[in-house]
Amino acid sequence: MKILREISTTLFLAGMSLAVPAAADGYELVWSDDFEGDKLNTKFWRIVTGNGCPENCYFGNNEKQVYTAELMNLRIEGGKLIIEAHKNEGFTSAKITSEAMPGWTYGKIAMRAKLPSGVGTWPAFWMMPDKAKYGPWPKSGEIDIMEHVGFNQGHVHGTVHTEAYNHRINTHKGEERVVDTASKAFHTYSIEWDANNIRWFIDGKQFFTFARQEDDGYAEWPFDHPFHVILNLAVGGDWGGKEGIDASAFPARYEIDWVKVWQ
Repeated sequence: MKILREISTTLFLAGMSLAVPAAADGYELVWSDDFEGDKLNTKFWRIVTGNGCPENCYFGNNEKQVYTAELMNLRIEGGKLIIEAHKNEGFTSAKITSEAMPGWTYGKIAMRAKLPSGVGTWPAFWMMPDKAKYGPWPKSGEIDIMEHVGFNQGHVHGTVHTEAYNHRINTHKGEERVVDTASKAFHTYSIEWDANNIRWFIDGKQFFTFARQEDDGYAEWPFDHPFHVILNLAVGGDWGGKEGIDASAFPARYEIDWVKVWQ
C-alpha cells in the first residue's frame, strides 16, 4: 500500500494534483511521487546530466560517474524509480532533483527505497537550498537524510553540513545505524524538521537529532529557508571510493518506491 493510514482528497496546487490525507501526527501530506507512470514526471523532477564541470567538477567529491538521462541509468519500472549505475568505458549513473518545484521549509520528508550494494557505490537521499541565502556551500546548509557507502555495507548515515559543521573541516554532525537488509529489502528513511530541530528516522525509529542552540547563528543553523530533494547514485569519490571501486558490483541498482513531504 503506497499511502498508509491516509484518507485523501484531491488538491490542485500550482497545476499539480496532490493527495492530501487527514492530519496524522500533526502533519498533512503536501506532495508525493509514487512513480506509478511510465516515465519520470518532469513537473516534479529535473534530471542532472554530465560530471558537474565546469562549475563543480566531479561534484566536489572526485566522483567517477557521468550522470545521464538514458533509460539504462534512469527509468520507471514496476511502480519504482530505478537509478542504475553502469560500468562502460567509465561509469554512468543518474541524479534527479525536485528543483522543478518550489522547495519546502520544515516538514517531514521521507523515502522508501532499497539500496545498491558493492564497494564504490554511494547512493543518497538529501536536500540542498533552493537559493544560497547565506552564501555558497556549506554556508546555506545541506541535509543528508540517507547516505550509504558500499565499503561499509548496511551502515546508513544521516548528516548535516553547515559553515561551522562540515566534513571539509571534520566537524560535520551525524549518526549512523546498521540496517542489515538495506540492499535486500525496502526501508523508509525520513527526517522531521522544524525551526529548532532536525530528527532522523529509519522505519519510524529515531536515531539522530541535530538541535539548534540558543546562540546559534546561520553558521551553525542555516535551516530556515526552502530546500529541495535530491536522489542520486554516485560512484567512487572521496568517501564512496575510499576503499576503491569493485567493477564486478556493476550494474548497481537503487530502487525508490516513493518520496513524500508532509507539513
